[in-house]
Amino acid sequence: MKSTDPRNRPVRSFVRREGRFTEAQRRAVEMLLPKYGAPEGDSVIDFAQLFGRDAPVHLEIGFGNGDALASMASAHPENDYLGIEVHRPGVGALLRRLESEGIANVRVISDDASEVLEQRIPDFSLSAVYLFFPDPWHKKRHHKRRLVQAEFVALLARKLKPGGLLHLATDWEEYAQHMLAVLAAAKTFENTAEPGPFTPRPEGRTLTRFERRGQRLGHGVRDLVFRRCRPTATIG
Repeated sequence: MKSTDPRNRPVRSFVRREGRFTEAQRRAVEMLLPKYGAPEGDSVIDFAQLFGRDAPVHLEIGFGNGDALASMASAHPENDYLGIEVHRPGVGALLRRLESEGIANVRVISDDASEVLEQRIPDFSLSAVYLFFPDPWHKKRHHKRRLVQAEFVALLARKLKPGGLLHLATDWEEYAQHMLAVLAAAKTFENTAEPGPFTPRPEGRTLTRFERRGQRLGHGVRDLVFRRCRPTATIG
């Protein structure tokens, strides 16, 4: 039995603010999620079975309305893409686009990313992970809710293949510095930026509505691209 003591509940990095869930989005979730979603349950996902082929798997965490994910998948049909998003209006928006544009190399999970990674993603199976404009939880008392923490980075390191990429972006300078510090302290990742510490905005990264909002507010955007280190061979 799960504990009902609030002190034992995990700290969530998100709040389910669904906003306006249109009828079209609702129908898309009901009708298209069985087609583009992963099987329900807690079992580890077999990517070759899920996508019907053996190809590099890229994961986007918190894809919003799916603009970046759909664009990447359309531009790179040689890869398979998995998106995790808790907010159903965004899930519905992406599903509608996948269907209308015939994008076949995307699968969607609507659940908590940390739990999905821990329980359902095979170790050393991902070629890339994307986390674009996560909630910065800018008030100091809420910093513990930030997704990018040492424990989460360690979890990502376990799921990425050696040489796999972790690409983050934020329009909050203080959060960018926090991300940089957490990743720099992780011995399992190395910064690809030269001279660094931040990477110039990659041309292939789609301009999302969160980024456009940040630009309107005068926020500078920071990209961080880190590579999963290859294990060091031991002698003896």
